[in-house]
Amino acid sequence: MGMYKYIREAWKKSETLKEINKKRILEWKKEPVTIRIERPTRLDRARSLGYKAKQGYIVVRQKVIRGGHKRPTIRKGRRPKRFGQRKNLSISYQLIAEQRANKKFRNCEVLNSYFLAKDRDYYWYEVILVDRSHPQIVADKRINWIAKKQNKARVFRGLTSAGKKSRGNQKN
Repeated sequence: MGMYKYIREAWKKSETLKEINKKRILEWKKEPVTIRIERPTRLDRARSLGYKAKQGYIVVRQKVIRGGHKRPTIRKGRRPKRFGQRKNLSISYQLIAEQRANKKFRNCEVLNSYFLAKDRDYYWYEVILVDRSHPQIVADKRINWIAKKQNKARVFRGLTSAGKKSRGNQKN
């Protein structure tokens, strides 16, 4: 087995890792909603989704509040003032995290994202962003497709993995 497979198994099984995550979650709750981090927390998952440890790649930890996906219902009496402002139930928390990270880092494009942790209040995702105008990205033939004009704002058009899933366009 390769190194990344051992990391993946350790992430799934280890009891000490669960205790470490509890400590991490307490720290993450105090941090801002969107925070740029130096390196991925789950290196195996980030590498499998296209992350490279080179300039032009950015990893962001995004916190998304849980709940609020229920549609309000009219019970009795008058219609509530903000009844028309409903949540979009078709998009996932992961897609919400990707969109918020892309709004914060406008010069970047979302490559992919993955789940980190959850508690009773929040979900945490790590979003992999690519700087479209960085010279190393433009020169790399494996990733320079993201710098093209037609791939701009791809997260808002549902072209990332989480977006395709919410649109029902992924193979089963």
